[in-house]
Amino acid sequence: MLVQHFIQNHSLRGTSVILLALTVLVGCSHIGPNAVRKSRTDYNIAIEQTNNEQLLLNLVRLRYRDTPFFMETASISTSFAFQAGVGVSASILPTAADKYGVSQELSYIEKPTITYTPLHGEKFVKQVLTPIDPQILLLLYHSGWSIDRLMRVTVQNINGIPNAPTASGPTPDKAPYYERFNNVSALIRRLQQSRSVILASSDEGNEIILKFVPDRHKSSDAQAFLQALNLDRDTLQFPVVAGVGKSNKRIFIVTRSLMASMFYLSQAVEISRRDRDAGIVTVTRQESGEVFNWQDVTRNLFLIHTSSSRPTSPYVAVYYRGAWFYIDDSDLTSKSTFSLLKQLLALQSGGPKYNTPVLTIPLVP
Repeated sequence: MLVQHFIQNHSLRGTSVILLALTVLVGCSHIGPNAVRKSRTDYNIAIEQTNNEQLLLNLVRLRYRDTPFFMETASISTSFAFQAGVGVSASILPTAADKYGVSQELSYIEKPTITYTPLHGEKFVKQVLTPIDPQILLLLYHSGWSIDRLMRVTVQNINGIPNAPTASGPTPDKAPYYERFNNVSALIRRLQQSRSVILASSDEGNEIILKFVPDRHKSSDAQAFLQALNLDRDTLQFPVVAGVGKSNKRIFIVTRSLMASMFYLSQAVEISRRDRDAGIVTVTRQESGEVFNWQDVTRNLFLIHTSSSRPTSPYVAVYYRGAWFYIDDSDLTSKSTFSLLKQLLALQSGGPKYNTPVLTIPLVP
């Protein structure tokens, strides 16, 4: 009788409950796209941040003569499992008002699998230890990078003028030679800004040419640049050749490898007095015996701060050897150089293929 009473007198209400339940189930279909949107952004941010932290950590390691190590994220795959349920309840008593209730349960489980691959062997040699191709410098130049930043980071010697060559490895005991090179890079930067010179490919496409704009090679900066490199002052075009040589009609450059560029930039890591006194880092000295300040070399290019406490506004920070090392978020110059180093790392990789995953971690919530 009770069931018959419910069916006869409350069919409309029961129908409403069922429709509400169906509405909840249909609503589940919108959760999938929302989960994808959120997870994709989260993965993007996490990968970018950890890549930055790994690169910064390796720069700090080099300053301490520790071994750098690269662990690349080879692949990420993830699956979503959705669970939805609806419960309908009714309380029907002859002496009281009828009561209806709908309960819903909705959840999803994300199961990501992340594959890491260490950089070693032939791939390590090609990506990190091979000298940077001058054509890559031309590509970056036409991508908008300033020519002086490119030169200071990647070029070790230009027409016999050294760019702190001893900084291309572990921190040296003696101060490097760098002043003339920095002066040349400042000159060519001003020439670039005044649109007096451009880098371009030769007509055959197999050579890089430094071209002076007609009537602008007579400026004081242009003449100072030509004189510094012992170049002919009446010539408007100079082939840029990889290697060591001597000619007043050509510009010879020796490029660094990516590892050498990283060593060079690692000299910009601030070292605490505690670590200097402990003898765990090399202290570079001038001929007079005074401590050499590496920021004289990397000034207006790159700086990595150190602090005993966690920095409040870092662009990227890592904790290593009991201290925090970081690039300040307001240091736009250092952030640009760091970004350039990341682009060099990507360009040197050449789109490698991973044959065998070395470390695959399924993450179970």
